[in-house]
Amino acid sequence: MHKVEDLIIWNKSIELTKRIYVLISELPSDEKYGLNTQIKRSAVSIPSNIAEGAGRNSNKEFKYFMSIANGSTFELQTQLILLSELNLISKEKTQPVIELCIEIQKMNYSFQKKL
Repeated sequence: MHKVEDLIIWNKSIELTKRIYVLISELPSDEKYGLNTQIKRSAVSIPSNIAEGAGRNSNKEFKYFMSIANGSTFELQTQLILLSELNLISKEKTQPVIELCIEIQKMNYSFQKKL
């Protein structure tokens, strides 16, 4: 088992999730149950799956949950692009968050290779 609080990737994904909640607070109210909900779920899924994997009994299981977290990161990245493409939130605001997603994706890939 790994102590999740010591994992840089988990801490970065917590930061990503906090930034997502701030960003989507700018969405129009008619998106409350549309992209808003889906984006929150994708964001929360990333640190949650890292934590679940860290609490498992083997590196094989940990790698599986890291893979799920990585998929959620790509899902979130797509949703952020949609926010910009649909002119719901400016690209200037979404781009830094997308860059953090990409950084986490790279970290995830490297971490899985080490497991």
